[in-house]
Amino acid sequence: MAEISVHPTGRVRVHKVICAVDCGTVVNPEIVKTQMESGIVFGLSAALYGAITFQNGRVQQNNFNDYPILRMNEMPTVEVFITPSKEPPGGVGEPGVPPIAPAVTNAIFSATGIRIRRLPIRAEELKKS
Repeated sequence: MAEISVHPTGRVRVHKVICAVDCGTVVNPEIVKTQMESGIVFGLSAALYGAITFQNGRVQQNNFNDYPILRMNEMPTVEVFITPSKEPPGGVGEPGVPPIAPAVTNAIFSATGIRIRRLPIRAEELKKS
């Protein structure tokens, strides 16, 4: 679940994310929590900024100075809930990444009525809200 706001310029701000994870028996809950948080950061970076562009057949983004990622001041509050389980331990490296973009785009639709159909989310598509 993502709680967002959309500025009149079309800029999206994610304020809060609630994440539930079922990864089997948990050996170290703090590792599960930090893995989910880092997956959310990675997924939000891709959803909000992750464009790779080309000019004259060359990639324009060379390093982090021209490939934006989520900054500390943009990081939402994240709550992680771990489902109790008696199943064998599972992996927690990737499950936080895939659901964040749909959570954010569904929150945008709920707030504005505009469906986002491609990533990264572009402010131009939301200025009309």
